[in-house]
Amino acid sequence: MSTAFPRRCSPTTPWSTPPASQAGRAAATPSKPASLTSASNRNTLHPTTCGKVERFQQTLKKYLTAQPTANNLDELQALIDEFTGTYNNYRPHRSLNRATPAAVYNRLPKTGPQHNGADTHFRVRHDRIDKTGTVTIRHNSRLHHIGIGRAHKHTPVTLLVADLDIRVITTQTGQLLRRLTLDPARDYQPQTNPQ
Repeated sequence: MSTAFPRRCSPTTPWSTPPASQAGRAAATPSKPASLTSASNRNTLHPTTCGKVERFQQTLKKYLTAQPTANNLDELQALIDEFTGTYNNYRPHRSLNRATPAAVYNRLPKTGPQHNGADTHFRVRHDRIDKTGTVTIRHNSRLHHIGIGRAHKHTPVTLLVADLDIRVITTQTGQLLRRLTLDPARDYQPQTNPQ
């Protein structure tokens, strides 16, 4: 049983190659906008990406054709899972310098939170800057005053706290008013003078 698969992701994409019968019409169409000329090849609608997906599907089809016919969806899923495991973990790829996709993926640095320890204490505190331009926060049962500035008096703020790292932002606009590392030895945390 043969299934016909489309040769392109979409025949209407502005940068796809037109069929030979439409070659004359292609010369009359305007060139693609400047915003598309620098598009990354990782864009899901980019023809290079479509070609990669179509190449993978071709490899999968060849593999499934060489296997005994699946009698139900569970057997088909088992065949696809077997192919995926082989493709990602055992089959070396020329484009990856003969490495497997899993090996390349595992070598890449992974992103994550800056404070990735389970011992980091996160909290959010909502407050209002007092008339002297300070806001208070407790650390180890001790009250500390953080200088923000009298220009911001009576402004509602949110304090984002990760252990000693504190960010003070306005509640309404999200503007960062101050970022500091709390000095537990000092009651008042003065503003640093910009140099």
